[in-house]
Amino acid sequence: MYSKELTKGTLQPIILKLLSESDKMYGYEITQKVKALTKGKIDISEGALYPILHRLEHQGVLDTEKVYIGKRVRKYYSVTSSGKEVITEKTNEINDFIETLTLIFNPNALAK
Repeated sequence: MYSKELTKGTLQPIILKLLSESDKMYGYEITQKVKALTKGKIDISEGALYPILHRLEHQGVLDTEKVYIGKRVRKYYSVTSSGKEVITEKTNEINDFIETLTLIFNPNALAK
């Protein structure tokens, strides 16, 4: 598993990417999807996930829908139309960042 310090800056783009590929997801579902896709290397805690989701909701990037399951309420998150533009920007930014890191840590990979 990667350290919290290493993954901290990538959590928002990861969350946005998953939500952009789905109609809607709830918090626990997001954490489990990330864990499955990364084979357990990235584990998003609730303490890291929900502040990001709430901030994105407040910024108008995400919408929420409450669904009652028995006595429990499940809050689903989905991308707004204006949020799609933000996701494109964040995806481009993270991809550029990955290329930049590759220049430092694996320069021969880009030469091929």
